[in-house]
Amino acid sequence: MAAVTMRLPALRAPLDSSARRGGEKHLVAPGDTITTDTGYMRGHGTYVEDDKLIASVAGVVERVNKLVCVRALKARYNGEIGDIVVGRITEVQQKRWKVETNSRLDSVLLLSSINLPGGELRRKSAEDELAMRDYLQEGDLISAEVQSIFSDGAVSLHTRSLKYGKLAQGVLVQVSPSLVKRQKTHFHDLPCGASVILGNNGFIWIYPTPEQKDDEAGGYTANLEPVPLSDREVISRLRNCIMALVTQKMMLFDTSILYCYEASLPHQIKDILKPEVTEEIVLEARQRLLDLEG
Repeated sequence: MAAVTMRLPALRAPLDSSARRGGEKHLVAPGDTITTDTGYMRGHGTYVEDDKLIASVAGVVERVNKLVCVRALKARYNGEIGDIVVGRITEVQQKRWKVETNSRLDSVLLLSSINLPGGELRRKSAEDELAMRDYLQEGDLISAEVQSIFSDGAVSLHTRSLKYGKLAQGVLVQVSPSLVKRQKTHFHDLPCGASVILGNNGFIWIYPTPEQKDDEAGGYTANLEPVPLSDREVISRLRNCIMALVTQKMMLFDTSILYCYEASLPHQIKDILKPEVTEEIVLEARQRLLDLEG
């Protein structure tokens, strides 16, 4: 007979008063008037009608000087030059790979935009073109940087650094791109013994922290050695913590993930995604972040 888990209703724990200090986000729905001030410039997600700036999508209002835009709460990834992305190879074509990066169109990784194994930089020859599938083939996961944006909105990638390249031995988590906080670096070695790549496109890669920094997740050779149970448990816990943060619509960055991980330690890994446990650990992580800011 299968075991049944029953939960009783519980009161929601109140946030500290500091949680509300400056924490309000200006949320708008399509058709809402953002401002009637004609001095503002129209950005993405807005349009002008009768001298009013109106939202065209549901999301958060963002202001940069006089530019006003609305960042959609749920949308496909729109690439920006310099973004770090995690993607999956979907097709090998002539002198290029097609990459799924959670955007409207498949992204492109040109043969001329990669480092050959060993970090060698040189002009790519016909032999390299014939050996493309030896480097990357369909189904491979890679980390890359956005090099440019084509006129149709498609993204061109490059992996001209040893920190980029094929990914192996880890867990891929897919979240909304709007929940990934933009930072100076999106590669983080967490003190719990695992590392994360927070792709701006909403693809997050969790993997054991490599012992040798030279062999970081980059390169084109997959490490197929067994991963110790302790590392797998840490990765699984991190994965469930990220899903818990996503459930509560918390921004994902190294500190929020680490605080949530530490708050989850009293609980078993499988229990983290139970609603009452999720709420408890995310509330604790949110409170620590507020204390840090205060």
